[in-house]
Amino acid sequence: MKVLSVFAEMAPLVKVGGVGDVGGSLPRALARRGVDARVALPYYNTIKTSGVAAERIASLPDAASLWMTRVAGVPVYLIDHEASFGGNAVYGGDEARRFLAFADALIAAASQLDWQPDVLHLHDWQPGFLAMRLSDGRDHPWSSLARVQTVHNLAFTGPFDEAFAAEHGLQWDAGAAGLAGHLQRSALAHGLLRADLVSTVSPTYAREIVTSEFGGGFERLLQQLGDRLSGIMNGIDVERYDPTTDAHLAAMFDAETLDRRAENKRALQQRMGLDVDQEIPLIGMVSRLFWQKGLDLAATAVAQLQESHRFQFAVLGQGDEENERTLAQLARRFPGRVAVRLAFDEPLGQLIYGGCDMFLMPSRYEPCGLGQLIAMRYGAVPVVRRTGGLADSVEPYDPPGGGTGFLFGEASAAAIVAALTQALAAFQDRQGWSALQRRGMARDWSWDRAAALYFELYERAIGMRARAAGTEGNVG
Repeated sequence: MKVLSVFAEMAPLVKVGGVGDVGGSLPRALARRGVDARVALPYYNTIKTSGVAAERIASLPDAASLWMTRVAGVPVYLIDHEASFGGNAVYGGDEARRFLAFADALIAAASQLDWQPDVLHLHDWQPGFLAMRLSDGRDHPWSSLARVQTVHNLAFTGPFDEAFAAEHGLQWDAGAAGLAGHLQRSALAHGLLRADLVSTVSPTYAREIVTSEFGGGFERLLQQLGDRLSGIMNGIDVERYDPTTDAHLAAMFDAETLDRRAENKRALQQRMGLDVDQEIPLIGMVSRLFWQKGLDLAATAVAQLQESHRFQFAVLGQGDEENERTLAQLARRFPGRVAVRLAFDEPLGQLIYGGCDMFLMPSRYEPCGLGQLIAMRYGAVPVVRRTGGLADSVEPYDPPGGGTGFLFGEASAAAIVAALTQALAAFQDRQGWSALQRRGMARDWSWDRAAALYFELYERAIGMRARAAGTEGNVG
């Protein structure tokens, strides 16, 4: 089987959010299953200046060109278009124009390849323009390929206006799907409309987005998909996120040497300016500081709990100014007990995972979430809202011998207070707490598990295309 995945990000070449982790990990996991997995990606200036070795393959129309490199053995096709991707930003600017140029160049590049995929796997809204072009130009060799669209976050839709559509000859027919006018002019909508199968990054998120609360106006379209919509929980890179080899930790450890985590906790307290105390529970967060992530709710809950409970709170992240200001004020109010670092700092983030006792994720919605998976692998017990991938990956604490973390239902400070109160009480039973940590560390969140499910999805999409064409065939 040959699969071309089209991403806007792929770690370690370029990463802004969680989709970059998927881009770097899923193709490698597919390759381990024997799939000829390849990736198409814009050739951002940040990649060019990073020293990555790439080979120029061909010139393309509109001053574009095709390059190729490899990441951990996976072939990566890089589309160079200076006018669209010559700056230092991955996103921003006229994004519709930039990613339409990427789609047009990639379509032109197909004839320059000595390789034809069986499946196109489109990720988020950016390849939606590719889906539109292939539907308009049915004589293209990729037009008849099986197509899977994955939604990583339904909040990002890739909007464009009528003038842009007219200028570039973009056609749409989304009215029958029950979409509002502005969503008809959305690259994501057209990726969804033109896909054989649609997946999201967790089973619960797949169920949530067919409701008005989480669907963002797409719910009727998604409801019409029926069993063509499914959810596959993301994995994590278990080689990168490994407490037995992580050089960012003060002390490496595994489930049998949990006592070594004390060194990481001490190092974290010292680095963040918290009181050094092994007995006080330490709650950590590593997050983008946006509304979605519930930082405002967390700050209110922590302030309330500090009046009645003894614990520490360490936060690392950047985001909205209001959230940053709220957290900074909280740290000033509770010196030695609350510490905030407003930055992107990967080494410190790893130390938080390896040193905190509890890991808080109070997200209003969370398609998948990676923080809770990394936290469990590093022995930090997650305290999370029961939504999306958080609900799928964290099992409710059930003493004396069940569960991997603490969950709450309502997106409110009061619900967070209740969950943290339960977690802080459980922490006092140190033997039971160690067992809770080990249960989380024993869970398998590797990409090999997810890749097996994607392989089944690809086989199903290929079969659907074959039946639609009136042919039967197997793809090896």
